[in-house]
Amino acid sequence: MLQKNKFVNNITYADAILSATKIMLKKNKDVFVFGQGVDDPKGHYGTTLNLHKDFGEDRCFDTPICEESMTGVGIGAAIAGMSPILVHQRMDFLMLAMNQIVNMASKIHYISDGKLCVPIVVRACIGRSWGQGAQHSQSLLSTFAHIPGLKVIAPTTPHDVKGTLITAIEDRNPVIFIEHRMLYKNKGLVPKGYYKVGFGKSRTLSKGCDITLVGISFTVIDCINAKKLLQEKSIKAEVIDLLSIQPLDMSKIVSSVKKTKKLVIVENDWINCGVSSEIISRLIETYNVKFEVKRIGYLFTPCPTTSALEESFYPSPEKIAKVSYEMVTKKKNWKPRKIKTKEIEEFKGPF
Repeated sequence: MLQKNKFVNNITYADAILSATKIMLKKNKDVFVFGQGVDDPKGHYGTTLNLHKDFGEDRCFDTPICEESMTGVGIGAAIAGMSPILVHQRMDFLMLAMNQIVNMASKIHYISDGKLCVPIVVRACIGRSWGQGAQHSQSLLSTFAHIPGLKVIAPTTPHDVKGTLITAIEDRNPVIFIEHRMLYKNKGLVPKGYYKVGFGKSRTLSKGCDITLVGISFTVIDCINAKKLLQEKSIKAEVIDLLSIQPLDMSKIVSSVKKTKKLVIVENDWINCGVSSEIISRLIETYNVKFEVKRIGYLFTPCPTTSALEESFYPSPEKIAKVSYEMVTKKKNWKPRKIKTKEIEEFKGPF
C-alpha cells in the first residue's frame, strides 16, 4: 500500500494520465499526442491540458473528424519508429477506424514475420454521461479483446492508469487504452515519477469470504459500493478489479472463487458474448472450478438517453448487492438502500 510522502501525490485520474504523458514526452522524443480535442482549453477532461504549449504543436495537436484517416496516420508513424498516442473522445467512433485497427495495426507484426512493430496507443473514452445516448455511450470492450494482436486495458485507479499508460506507450505493439469518463475526477495516491504497471494482472481491492465481485473499469466503483451495502447484512464480499482485459489474468479470480464458491461479474458493457462469458468459460474449461455465478451489465438494447432509463439500463451498487445477497442467503426479501454515486451526480460533461 502506498503511503503519502514526498514521493507520492494525491491526484486525480485525469492528472495521472497527464503526468504519464508528460513523463513519456520528455523521456522519448518519438512520442507524440494527437486526436480530437487534444489542444482544447480543457484538454480532453484535463488529460492533455496545455501539452501543445509545453511540448510544441508538432508533438501535441488536434485532428480533423476523420477517425480512419488519423488512425492510419498513427499506424504509419508507428511503423516508421515513432510512438503515437491517439486520443479518441468516444470509443463509439473507433468503429470508423476498424479497418485500420483490426486489419492493419493488429496484424502487421504477424504478417511481417516480426520485422515491423506498431507501437501505437489508442486512448478511448467510454461511459454513461448526461444523456449522450445510443451512439456516444458504448464500451465495446469484448469487440477489441476478440482480436489477436491487440492489448486491451481498462484501469480504474489513478495509480494504475498512470502505470499502465507508461507501459502501453513503451509496448512495441498496439494497445487499446480504455478510460471511463466518470473516473477522471477520482483521486488516489500516485508516485510522482516514472513507474510501470504490467498488463495481464488484476487487483484484489478488498478481501472477503462470502462472494466474489469482479468489476471492469467504472463497475469496480459499483462493486466497492455494493460491498458496503452487503456489509450491512454481514456479508463479506471480495472485490477484484480486472484492470487488464487482454491479456486476461485469471489467477486472482480462480483463487477467490475457489474460496467463496460464488461469483458476480459486473460488465461495463453488454453481457452478450462479453468479457464475463470468457471468464466463466475459462473457470470451467481450464480450472474446473465449481461455483454459482451471475452476470450484470447493460440491458441488451442500445444505450438510452434519459436519466430515468439510464437507471434501469446500467449496473448499480443496489443491483449488485441484491443479486449477491440472494446468492449468499437464498432469500429474496431485501431491497438495498440507495447509494448516491458521486461520480454520476457530479459529471457535467467535457466542455
